[in-house]
Amino acid sequence: MPASLRSPRQRRLLEQLIAARKNKGLTQAKVAEALRRPQSFVAKYEGGECRMDVIEFLDVAEALEIDPCEVLARVRRLRDR
Repeated sequence: MPASLRSPRQRRLLEQLIAARKNKGLTQAKVAEALRRPQSFVAKYEGGECRMDVIEFLDVAEALEIDPCEVLARVRRLRDR
């Protein structure tokens, strides 16, 4: 199994989170504020410097008002190709 930090599925996940944030008109700072985390937390996961755990992912999805199941289904489809 290849390292997941730079895998196509990880990139797809990040692309979706970044797109959702931008579509909502939110800055990294606003998302970080909603998460009660520093802006650098958002910058690091968006930049692929670190991975989120499952709970962090759920919190980010909630802050972005997106369905985490839909996001994961799109990431999973990449593997099924």
